[in-house]
Amino acid sequence: MNFFFHLCNFLQRRTLNWFCDFDKSGVENVPPFGPLIVVSNHMSDIDPSILAVTIKRRLWFLCKHEAFRTFAKRRFLYAYGAFPINREKADFAALKWGVKKLKNNEVLVLFPEGHINYGQMIKAKQGVVRIIQMTDATILPVAITGTERFEHNVMRIFKPTGKITCTVGSPFSLPKIEGKITPEVMDSLNEIIMERIANLLPEKYRGVYNISDK
Repeated sequence: MNFFFHLCNFLQRRTLNWFCDFDKSGVENVPPFGPLIVVSNHMSDIDPSILAVTIKRRLWFLCKHEAFRTFAKRRFLYAYGAFPINREKADFAALKWGVKKLKNNEVLVLFPEGHINYGQMIKAKQGVVRIIQMTDATILPVAITGTERFEHNVMRIFKPTGKITCTVGSPFSLPKIEGKITPEVMDSLNEIIMERIANLLPEKYRGVYNISDK
């Protein structure tokens, strides 16, 4: 499984170098060890591989369960390091899988928006906060631009074009909440996470998290 992940990263680095203007920054902010949750905006099916070539650690992903419907996709996604999650309800199997990875000092990638945002950030779902509160893992915000042109065209993994950027922000932690977390508190914690991502993005990508509009 690790061999396949690293092989995919090797090939993706080559395609990025050959076909597009790829720029990554802030990689020095990536903690070299320990449990880590990477949170990023999500504009295209190639975003996971952009993160994988930027962050020099083995990554694991929670991925929408719809992507696992065909045999070929299931084999590929499991080998790459993805696990299916149902975004419409509390998916305890996915939560358990993610928490286990973090307790083993791994890196878990989450896209808080839950699905592709088509170029502007949308309101985050609450699953990210649940996992963070269960593990106390460090959070690493990352912002991607340029992949919105590809959206659901996963074949662009093999020939990405144009300008693509991946910006890694400073790691941070959420405040520890004692007792039951209310929906209002959950929304507040989500705001903290999403604004960290938004601050790394040009204003036109920030969508509902554009502070200048508030």
